[in-house]
Amino acid sequence: MTPTASSVTAPPDCAVVELRRYTLHPGQRDRLIGLFEREFIESQEAAGLAVLGQFCDLDDADRFVWLRGFADMASRPASLGAFYGGPVWQAHRDAANATMIDSDDVLLLRPAWPGAGLAAPAPRVAAPAGTCAVHVHPLAAPASDDLLALCRHTLAPQLASAGVRQQAWFVTEATPNNFPALPVREGESVLVCVAIFADLAALDAWAGFGPALAPWLARPTQQLRLLPTPRSALHA
Repeated sequence: MTPTASSVTAPPDCAVVELRRYTLHPGQRDRLIGLFEREFIESQEAAGLAVLGQFCDLDDADRFVWLRGFADMASRPASLGAFYGGPVWQAHRDAANATMIDSDDVLLLRPAWPGAGLAAPAPRVAAPAGTCAVHVHPLAAPASDDLLALCRHTLAPQLASAGVRQQAWFVTEATPNNFPALPVREGESVLVCVAIFADLAALDAWAGFGPALAPWLARPTQQLRLLPTPRSALHA
């Protein structure tokens, strides 16, 4: 499939987002990225999905991470059914699946407050710059108003002052998975921060949130350092 901007019909605002983390067979990441960026971006967007960004994990050569958005939960089953039942996935699914050990590490999320999420992508550029930090904070209980106020009014401004180019905040979408053919992690609550820095040095210079979130955490935060792939819409 030849990429064309005119094929994009993804939702302008994403009320639901999947954070998808794939464990791959050794040495297969570049193969999957090439296939994904050639075949699976425009074909998903034509089905009403938003491919928000895709990344290499800088600390795990066999991990591929990406974000996919939906207009809302109600439209999610039809959009996923259109893509996975469509000709592009049917033609290339065996090649894609052959690169993967596990594709079930998926968090179903929603923006933590109005304006905290990610919009559907603008036209993509080649070789995007920047480095992405994704922090997954496992919570002992669903995110409270006090926690979200801290994030919105204290931690988000701290990120901005640290030189972050773009940020987004998400919490667990509690609605049950309405496309059971694709598993998601259910029965847990998380807070997820996505931050784009100009480069790896800027990311590594950031001190993080320290103990600010500790009272709400069930387990230590999982920190991902990610490099955008060539056609990632989310970059600096």
